[in-house]
Amino acid sequence: MSDFTLQKRLAAKVLGVGVSRVRIKATKDEELEEVESAITLDDIKKLIKQGIIVAVPIKKNSRGRWRRLKSKSKSERRGYGSRKGNKKARSEPKEAWVNRIRKMRRYLKYLRDKKVIDAKTYRRYYALAKGGAFNSLSTLRVHLEKEASTARR
Repeated sequence: MSDFTLQKRLAAKVLGVGVSRVRIKATKDEELEEVESAITLDDIKKLIKQGIIVAVPIKKNSRGRWRRLKSKSKSERRGYGSRKGNKKARSEPKEAWVNRIRKMRRYLKYLRDKKVIDAKTYRRYYALAKGGAFNSLSTLRVHLEKEASTARR
């Protein structure tokens, strides 16, 4: 049996593809002999028309993973079923802290500007907030209300 090197080279030339993409789909002995005897471009063209010699389609990279990534960047596919890891693992702890402290500082500035608390109290609570004494704005409010109620007595 021949290796069909000449036939593949000629077929590649006719099909306009590389030699590695040329396939000979001869199943019967007569077809194999016909391919073996084909030594001209016209013979090869005839075999291509018959479907004995074909060009393999180009393999392309799958876009599936990219599409999924793109949809995630658009905040799709982020439901509970797709999540792995707890809330802290999925979000930046520092970002949460920055948002929380900004909220508290904004609230303290608002109270100081509206003359609800004086500058000394503002400074003290600002330092407490920075030190992490309050978990959230609501705990800060509770603390301020408690101090206000004791101050009224």
